[in-house]
Amino acid sequence: MDQAKNQQALVSQIGSVDTQQQWLTEKENDCTDTRIEMDSLGAKEVPAAAYYGVQSIRAQENFPLTGNRVHPQLIRAMGMVKLACTEANQATDSLEPRIAEAIKQACIEFIAGQYQQDMIVEAIQGGAGTSINMNVNEILANRAIEILGGRKGDYGVVSPNTHVNMAQSTNDVVPTAFKVAVLMMHEALISSLVKLHETLQRKEMDFDEIVTIGRTHLQDAIPIRLGQRFGAYAKFVKRDIERIKESMEDLKTVNLGATAVGTGLNADMAYIEKAIEELALITGFDIRLAEDLVDGTQNTDAYVHVSGALRTCALNLSKMCNDLRLMASGPICGLMDIHLPAMQPGSSIMPGKVNPVMPEMMNQICFQVQGNDHAIAMASEAGQFELNVMGPVLFKNLFESMELITNGVDALVEKCIRDLQANEARCTQQVNRSVGLVTALNPHIGYEKSAEIAKEALDSKRSVREVVLEKGILTEAQLDRILQPREMTEPGIAGGRMDH
Repeated sequence: MDQAKNQQALVSQIGSVDTQQQWLTEKENDCTDTRIEMDSLGAKEVPAAAYYGVQSIRAQENFPLTGNRVHPQLIRAMGMVKLACTEANQATDSLEPRIAEAIKQACIEFIAGQYQQDMIVEAIQGGAGTSINMNVNEILANRAIEILGGRKGDYGVVSPNTHVNMAQSTNDVVPTAFKVAVLMMHEALISSLVKLHETLQRKEMDFDEIVTIGRTHLQDAIPIRLGQRFGAYAKFVKRDIERIKESMEDLKTVNLGATAVGTGLNADMAYIEKAIEELALITGFDIRLAEDLVDGTQNTDAYVHVSGALRTCALNLSKMCNDLRLMASGPICGLMDIHLPAMQPGSSIMPGKVNPVMPEMMNQICFQVQGNDHAIAMASEAGQFELNVMGPVLFKNLFESMELITNGVDALVEKCIRDLQANEARCTQQVNRSVGLVTALNPHIGYEKSAEIAKEALDSKRSVREVVLEKGILTEAQLDRILQPREMTEPGIAGGRMDH
């Protein structure tokens, strides 16, 4: 309430348009720590040293949510898009060369990471990202003003809207920058998954001769090589890499030049074509213009496609981590197929306890990614007519999912999978004790007789071999040929076809 009254007081002090500049000059002379800026809603005080301006201040006041600001890669990508647009405006003689050169220098500095502290708007915001766009426009305008020898806030020299945002709308610039940012981030994600794939392949080879008992329904099944289990993990990672790469292709199609609703008002084709060409050069990606700019502005299915690939990857990773935790259960009373590296004490009350913290971490990351995917789906279907205004929450969640998987997989590889060890003695013991070996007898003595042997072995706590020999069903030599756990892990009939 006080804030609103103060703003009304400021506006009433200014009076008519004819007296605004005089008032602003007097006010700035009175206070060296701030400057006064005007927009269509009135006047606001802005820190004198800040490169952001009045519209950024309003956004900061309107969305004081968490302090989570716009992702650094989106900020960088916005600088790239603004640079491409400025190049295009200069090339088409729409922007005075002196102003264009100053804006371009500001863009280059911005892309390099300067003025990050001046990106003050929240990641989640109303307005479809207008606050992101204007925060960037104000920073670039004020830096360009400085380069030209002016004072921050003197938008008669370089205007955030007229010059920096020339031939642009939030509705084409921000989605284009988002796609560029995701393309940049996906390289680290793929690198992490490739490292995981290679590490799992090494475990597949290391454990290839270690036979353990397979489990279905968490019950003893038939033998499997531990290497086969890790090989299956490697296979899904490879598929996930391909799925994610494929999903990125649609992001190379952008709606830059579509302006507000996809019709391209205020952006001629010479500018649009040059902006696309420059953006491809700046980013190094094969950026291309959407065939239908209205479609490219309305619809966000490309983002959902990427998120779906990340969700599938998360589901697979979580399943693998479930397996790792179960295989490492123990250390005395669990399955104990493998030993995970001990990373930290596991209990504040139980001395000596060590928990599988890295797979647990990865499970939780995967839960979050699945939740993010649901938020992205809801945001995507919430679009109306010519624009989906829910982009900010969609962007925030997709960035988080990519970052979580990238960093989580890196940590999982380095602190868990790379140095995990097989408990070969335990695996061998479990195979030899398992009633699951009786399955190999099916082709030789039939299912019904094998079932009788399995039940008796369980009831009497004896091995399958002991029961078969006692009943005289097969000879010891025949059992030696049939009950070969390693042979059971390959297609075929264990022991081959024999005359009985």
